[in-house]
Amino acid sequence: MAIPLLFQIVLATVIGGLLSVAVAALIMVGLPKRWLTRAVSFSTGLLLATALLHLLPEALESGMTPHEVFPLLLGGILGFFALEKFALWRHSHATADTDAHDGEEHCHDHRHHHHHAPGDGGTLAILIGDGFHNFTDGLLIAAAFLADPVLGWSAAAAIVAHEVPQEAGDFAILLAAGWNKRRALLWNGVSSLTAVAGGVVGYFWLEGAQEWVPVIITLAAASFIYIAVADLMPRLKREAHGIGWHGILLAVGVALVVFGTSHTH
Repeated sequence: MAIPLLFQIVLATVIGGLLSVAVAALIMVGLPKRWLTRAVSFSTGLLLATALLHLLPEALESGMTPHEVFPLLLGGILGFFALEKFALWRHSHATADTDAHDGEEHCHDHRHHHHHAPGDGGTLAILIGDGFHNFTDGLLIAAAFLADPVLGWSAAAAIVAHEVPQEAGDFAILLAAGWNKRRALLWNGVSSLTAVAGGVVGYFWLEGAQEWVPVIITLAAASFIYIAVADLMPRLKREAHGIGWHGILLAVGVALVVFGTSHTH
């Protein structure tokens, strides 16, 4: 018996949200910092492969022409840049990037960095911004599931992968603001579950408006490409280590997408 699509969307968003927060918290409080940089490498390959090898081809196969898809893709990338610049889609990119990169030091010494930490208003803005980001992720997951359930799980995996370094940065900022680990984990988890609301809204909205599915899929591809190129790859360039682990994990991320969903096309 086929599993209802709405159930799959809810399951993917719940598992994705909780898993990304749990892995990020483990990295920040106990595991070596190299786990975070390796997650970034893996995420980059997964995001680029999902966007370029599955989401964009799916949008083209759904009836959109290249002259429609690629201008929309360009507009999406520029739009995500503008939203990030004005702190409407993602919060304080530079702060999160620095804190994620230096997360191990923040976790051990956050009590000595209060003068660098955001106040209550800043931490609230972080959680609201992250919640909106996760809601958007849920919408993108719903669109991918409506196009093809296998594509939906692939998109969900890519989103989880890129959320780990982002959630690690959020966790570090909250700790630096004086929050204890339990409180930071709880509210990061609550924020991540807005993806469930995005998935449900996306399902009911897009189910009756199938013509919008390839548009949302193209915007999902724009989001993935933007995150990989503008956020994750610059982090990898700043790493002192050579191409070794980075190259291997990039290739693993790409291979997972290629072989994991090869039977769908």
